[in-house]
Amino acid sequence: MLRCDFDVSLDEQGNILDAFRIEKAVPTIEYLIKNEAKIILIGHLDRPGGQVVENLRLKPVQRKLSELLGRPITMAPDCIGPETEKMVGEMKIGDILLLENLRFHKEEEENDEGFAKELAKLGEMYVNEAFANCHRNHASMTGLPKLLPSAAGFLLEKEIKTLENLIENPEKPLIVVIGGKKIETKAKFINKISEIADFVLIGGIIKKEIEEKGTILSHKEKVIQPIDEAEDGKDIGWRTTELFKEKIKLARTVFWNGPLGKTEDDRFAKGTEEIAKAIIESGAFSVVGGGETVEFINRMNLLSKFNYVSTGGGAMMTFLAGEEMPGIEALKWRPNTSKHQVFAE
Repeated sequence: MLRCDFDVSLDEQGNILDAFRIEKAVPTIEYLIKNEAKIILIGHLDRPGGQVVENLRLKPVQRKLSELLGRPITMAPDCIGPETEKMVGEMKIGDILLLENLRFHKEEEENDEGFAKELAKLGEMYVNEAFANCHRNHASMTGLPKLLPSAAGFLLEKEIKTLENLIENPEKPLIVVIGGKKIETKAKFINKISEIADFVLIGGIIKKEIEEKGTILSHKEKVIQPIDEAEDGKDIGWRTTELFKEKIKLARTVFWNGPLGKTEDDRFAKGTEEIAKAIIESGAFSVVGGGETVEFINRMNLLSKFNYVSTGGGAMMTFLAGEEMPGIEALKWRPNTSKHQVFAE
């Protein structure tokens, strides 16, 4: 059972807008095919609230995976139940079966033991390849590792190693760029990363939220705020753009999460585009993450220009803030041992 991150953005017609997360699962799937496994793929899409939502079925994921792998992928009508069990029982070596959206069952997000046991009946081994969901204490993330021999996949291992290195051994100066919104979820991260960063550059919405909510930052002398804005705060102004670019030029390592404007509208994407290009031109080791940020740089055809692009958004921030990651901790669970298992072993 391979737990992947299939939580991608769809347009109104159900087409995938950005397949980055699906693409990242391909090497592990190909490794399993090569090693003659029967592969059961599990994952979720969006937040259906524990009920079946037709436009949140995983059919688009099935089509995209089949295209990427160049082979047919069977789709189960549900993630548990007699029909799904029958399909699993009929699988042959090299077959790939994609189970339906886990979150169609409220028990997934409730981390229900009975639901985890129903899933566990289908597989012989569990591999976690869903870093972006590792901050969630859900049945497929923390329940399954207690019931099946389990391990971290190649992608999960790489995510952990890259982000650990960013915190523990970054080449200095380290410049951090934080855009988007929700200071309540980013304050811990900003405080943690400020301990090692030389400068933290924040976007206009984050600045406004800090002021409105009276957020206290522990190293505010390192936080560089916007000095002007464009279009009533929908983008950073040219003076801020130039200020941020000057700081980025100093960097040997850059970490970036969150767009600096309302990038879904091209009129307000100029500041973010300039900062993206400045990071690339700096020659610094660059790490970027967060759904909106990755979608933007992909749209600009700049994805390959960054050294490492994380599949995680909230999970990445949680990890870098030093908070517990239930999905990762669960892989250490073993009777009589706490050894972390890596899939490659």
